[in-house]
Amino acid sequence: MPEVYVAAGSNVEAEKNLARALDGIERAFGELAISPAYRNPAVGFAGEDFINLVVGFRTDDAPAQVKETLERIELSCGRARDAPKWAPRTMDLDILMYDQLVSDQPGLLLPRPDLLRRAFMLKPLADIAPGLLHPTQQRTIAELWAQFPAADHPLVAVTIPRPGHRRPPGSAP
Repeated sequence: MPEVYVAAGSNVEAEKNLARALDGIERAFGELAISPAYRNPAVGFAGEDFINLVVGFRTDDAPAQVKETLERIELSCGRARDAPKWAPRTMDLDILMYDQLVSDQPGLLLPRPDLLRRAFMLKPLADIAPGLLHPTQQRTIAELWAQFPAADHPLVAVTIPRPGHRRPPGSAP
């Protein structure tokens, strides 16, 4: 069964919306690996800090089906589909990697090109899948994180409470 890794981020009621998104992803795909969450400044616009994390799961759903499910979860968190790209977000869910698939389909670029440029994507992915091989770089996520200029992209670890869940974020499923 393919392994899928998804970045989740919010800067509007971030804790509440991330908890809601995690619940939706878990209902849709089952058991999750959840990275620690990190606070970082907004990128591309002036706004509140974002809280970001990465989740991993296995699914037989095709990449387009996964994307559709994630878009429904974004909508359930209050995201407007017509919102400007560089603006505050109630929820942003992006597929980072779908197994070792390389895709250049519009709207479904895999692996996600900015994964290697965004600490808030790469670090949490390295936290939960350090040995994962990047399909175009042919290096592990841990190796890619080790060479990343992390000092230029500060991240602050934060805790995201998930009411009703005994398993804390960041713990393996």
